[in-house]
Amino acid sequence: MRAELADVPLSVSKPRFDRILLIKPSSLGDIVHAMPVVSVIKREWPQSRVTWVVKRQWAELVERIAGIDRVWQVNETVRDWVMQGRRMRAEGFDLAIDLQGLFRSGALAWLSGAPTRVGFANGREGSPWFYTRRIRVPSAEMHAVDRYLLVAQSLGLSLPPTPPFSFVFSDRDREIIGDLCARENFSLDRPWIAMTVSARWPTKRWMLSSFAELLDLLHQEGMGPVVVIGGTGDRSEVEQLRAITSSPFIDLTGRIPLGCLPAFLSKATLLITNDSGPMHIAAAVGVRVIALFGPTSETRTGPYGAAHYVLTKPVPCRPCLSRVCRHDPERECLSLITPPEVAEAVRRVWAATLVSR
Repeated sequence: MRAELADVPLSVSKPRFDRILLIKPSSLGDIVHAMPVVSVIKREWPQSRVTWVVKRQWAELVERIAGIDRVWQVNETVRDWVMQGRRMRAEGFDLAIDLQGLFRSGALAWLSGAPTRVGFANGREGSPWFYTRRIRVPSAEMHAVDRYLLVAQSLGLSLPPTPPFSFVFSDRDREIIGDLCARENFSLDRPWIAMTVSARWPTKRWMLSSFAELLDLLHQEGMGPVVVIGGTGDRSEVEQLRAITSSPFIDLTGRIPLGCLPAFLSKATLLITNDSGPMHIAAAVGVRVIALFGPTSETRTGPYGAAHYVLTKPVPCRPCLSRVCRHDPERECLSLITPPEVAEAVRRVWAATLVSR
C-alpha cells in the first residue's frame, strides 16, 4: 500500500509550473524509479517543459523517457555543477525538484534560481537547507518509486493506481538491437532468457559458480537461449562464467548501448539478475524478473510490481545495506540461495509466460 503523504499540498488551487527542473543525476536504478514522477507531471500539466539533470554516462537512457523535453548533462566535478547552475538560472525555471537529496543536488536546485524548490526533509549532507518545501517521508520501509511520488503528491498532483513507466523506442534502437542479434543468429521474437551476473557492489553478486550451475539446469531442461548482458566492466566476470560452465549462452556483455537496453529487454521472456540497474529497466518495460537479493532491501529497491520473484534468505544481518560483507561466512545471504531454487522460479515464469503468449 502506498504510504500517505505527511505534508499538505502547496495550495488548494494547485499552482501551474511551466518550466520544471528535475534533478536526478544517478544512478541507473534510481533514474528508472523517478520515471513515474515525470508521467504524473505531464498528465496533469501537459503544457509544462521538463528538464532532467543527469550525469553524462546515464544521459542516453533519460533521452528515451517519455515526457522529457530536455536532458541537461552534468559532469562529476564541483566546478562543472556550479557552472551549470549559473547557466540554469538564465532558463527561468519555475520549479526545481531534487530527487537525489545530496548537498550537490540541493545546491544545484538553489543555483537554478527556481523560486519553488522541493526535496525530502531527510535528505543527506544538509540538502534540505536549499529547499523552499521539504517533504517528510513517513517510513524508511517504502519503495523508492512511492517515495519519489510523494513529491508529485505534495504538488497537488493526483496519483494513478499503478505508477506509469514509459520509454520511447526509436526505429534506430530497434535496428541496432536487431543487427546485434542477427550477428549472433538469435531471434528476439522467440522465447529467451536475459541474465546479468554482476552488480555495482560486490556484496550484491550471487556466486559465479551458482550462475554456472543454474545455466546447466536451464540447458538440461531446454529453457533458453540465455543471453548474458552487462556493461563493459563486467566482461571479466562473464569470461570466468564461460570457463566454469559447459552450457552455451549468448554473450552480449558490453555490446548493447545503454539507450537501446529498454527496447532490448522488452523482448525478453524473463530476466534473472542480482540487484542491478537492468533489473529495474526490465520491470519498467513489463518483463518479469527473478531477482537474487542479499544485502539490500527488496522492500525499498526491489523490482517494482507484483509479478516478480525475489529470492532471499533470512540471515540475521540482512539487509545490511553494506558494500563490504563483515559476516562469516561471507555473503551467506546470497550463497544460501541455491541454483535449483532459482531454476524452479524460472520454470514457473517460463511456463506461465509461454501460456500467455
